[in-house]
Amino acid sequence: MQYESWLRMLVWTNYRLAVLFGVVIPLGLFLWAFIQKAEAIQRLLATYWRVSSLLAIAVYLMIAQLPIGFLAGFGALLLIPIALWFWVDLNEEIDDRRGRLKLAFVSWRWAMTIYCTLVALLQLPFLRCAFAPGAIATPGCQVWLEAPFLFKQIFHANTKMGTLGFLAVVALTIYVLSLLYFVFVKLGKQGRSATGY
Repeated sequence: MQYESWLRMLVWTNYRLAVLFGVVIPLGLFLWAFIQKAEAIQRLLATYWRVSSLLAIAVYLMIAQLPIGFLAGFGALLLIPIALWFWVDLNEEIDDRRGRLKLAFVSWRWAMTIYCTLVALLQLPFLRCAFAPGAIATPGCQVWLEAPFLFKQIFHANTKMGTLGFLAVVALTIYVLSLLYFVFVKLGKQGRSATGY
């Protein structure tokens, strides 16, 4: 019982930090970069939003209690740090900047990388929720579904879980196809250059 209460506290803290580090701060940074016309930071944050959309998809998969939601969430935690550090040309442009925006952005990028790493380690034992038959019904897996259920009650109270699950599966399919296209087509042409030059 004590294990479950500790786990619940950790999981809810994770979701709160996800909103802060994954939504609020990068949105503020994006607006700040737009005002200051910091194109490299804008481009990197736009890439971040595309990659991190997998976390939103994972939430909707979890609302529908689809086990693949656990795998999607874990995959997002691996992809986000890669997306934040991968682009050589954007990294060089950001390194050449001075000022508070650069300091705030680099601090957030490191914090997000550390956050994703720690949460991925926390989620490792719960990947069984995605693979083991019936595991999603166990208390340890259900704890991870509490916040998505609350999200549904607040934002989608009148929408059926099956509808949200279907839309999430369609979004996941599009995401995976886009990622495969990037890895097998675009990456070979542009390498680690975000601008392709």
